[in-house]
Amino acid sequence: MDQAKPFGEFDYVIVGAGSAGCVLANRLSADPSRRVLLLEAGGSDNYIWIHVPIGYLMCMGNPRTDWRFRTEPEAGLNGRALDYPRGRVLGGCSSINGMIYMRGQARDYDGWRQMGAVGWSWDDVLPFFKRGEDYYAGESEHHGAGGEWRVEEQRHQWPLLDAFRDAAAALGVPRIDDFNTGDNFGSSYFRVNQKAGLRWNAAKAYLNPVRSRDNLRIQTNSTVERVRFEQGRAVGVEFRLDGVRLFAAARAEVILAAGAVASPKLLELSGIGDGERLASHGVDLVRHSPGVGENLQDHLQVRCAYKVSGVSTLNTLSRHPIGAMGIGLNYLLFRRGPIAMAPSQLGVFARSDESFETANLEYHVQPLTLDRFGQPLHRFDAFTASVCNLRPESRGSVHLRSADPEAPPAIAPNYLSTEGDRRVVVDAIRLTRRIVAQAPLARFRPEEFKPGPQVQSDAELARAAGDIATTIFHPVGTARMGADAASVVDPELRVRGVSALRVIDASIMPTIPSGNTNAPTMMIAEKGAAMVLEDGA
Repeated sequence: MDQAKPFGEFDYVIVGAGSAGCVLANRLSADPSRRVLLLEAGGSDNYIWIHVPIGYLMCMGNPRTDWRFRTEPEAGLNGRALDYPRGRVLGGCSSINGMIYMRGQARDYDGWRQMGAVGWSWDDVLPFFKRGEDYYAGESEHHGAGGEWRVEEQRHQWPLLDAFRDAAAALGVPRIDDFNTGDNFGSSYFRVNQKAGLRWNAAKAYLNPVRSRDNLRIQTNSTVERVRFEQGRAVGVEFRLDGVRLFAAARAEVILAAGAVASPKLLELSGIGDGERLASHGVDLVRHSPGVGENLQDHLQVRCAYKVSGVSTLNTLSRHPIGAMGIGLNYLLFRRGPIAMAPSQLGVFARSDESFETANLEYHVQPLTLDRFGQPLHRFDAFTASVCNLRPESRGSVHLRSADPEAPPAIAPNYLSTEGDRRVVVDAIRLTRRIVAQAPLARFRPEEFKPGPQVQSDAELARAAGDIATTIFHPVGTARMGADAASVVDPELRVRGVSALRVIDASIMPTIPSGNTNAPTMMIAEKGAAMVLEDGA
């Protein structure tokens, strides 16, 4: 292996300039006496499709912005492998995601506390959600204002989605204004991370205002290969830039913020993981930690789809020349309309059955249908009622395929591997059908075509779910936080068994939150930065 050349010495070396890494770089560089290096494998976010909200369709699967991972073939998905988008660009997944601002439920974080993660209850984390927030309606008990992370109302609504809300209300799911007060049971239009009709990613929010700081270096196109240790202490990272292998030294700490796929991969490449697994790849063991890469959790969405009549959807509106021209002009002149919309506009949180204390299902309802992301919209008017199990029992893994840092990891979510998850997915499809059958939607004559009305028995529905379900891009948990010795990081996010190394990203979540995961990841970064600064004081 070629010798790494010195790149410089810093107090903190942060790996990954995604949702967490941008927050960390901002907060840790606020003290001018501390030098901070932020390393990002991808490039700049100066790409038009990042900033135009509808452009997420151009970013997923695009090597300029996406790692383009794929899962292993999944038994629960009838042998299918899925595309597994992860941001590879400044801003990370906040540059390519659905822009939805969602915290989850208070019980999620209280559950973390009950599992031993002292300091991570809802009351503990709420101030960190609010710390960087700039909520469109101003400061309140539940929201912050004046921070970096802009949260706005959506700039377009659809009569069809309003009717879906009314249909859900007919089954007892109330219309509510705000999903982010600790209990998200109900329906509402999602709040989004946008500013005046443009995507507001973590790079704009947290990096751009501080780029001029002399003590902050942001280095793109830099692929980190491993953390270097001396006598059990992380002393820096080795990375490649323009084909040259370099070493950045860390006086205080190395922080992995590369996400639930890349952070466990880096831990294993660095010698932290299951000893037998690492030996099989020729990686020298630094710390036997079998939990690294385990505990993968993700939200699996079942994209139920219905044809409609007598109402416009994006399928046909975007195809008609006059309609498409109107969409373009509306956005150019007012930053409104379909181009400004998030991929999913309407959210509905419900219970698959009444035995659940809080909502265990989340709907992302869209006035469009397509076979899969990246494919053209269908030529007929239709809508998608995508529904996911918020608290899956299934657990998967992310592990090395080889010691080659360039090799993608083996991602095995293990979807629908428990009877409980299969029960919930069947109940979710049945609930969707009951909502669509309610009177408020009748005037649009909805006609199910996915999974299809011919699919009726529990066994048929479970198999159909395996055929049409896909990830909703929420992987977490692969460097689990806990108070037990088997956890990968402790409640201060320090990697067990070594010193001067933390993981601060979605991989530390013990269990997946009951909602979208970008806002919780940024909360973790806010809280993690405070912990690092307190230890370094």
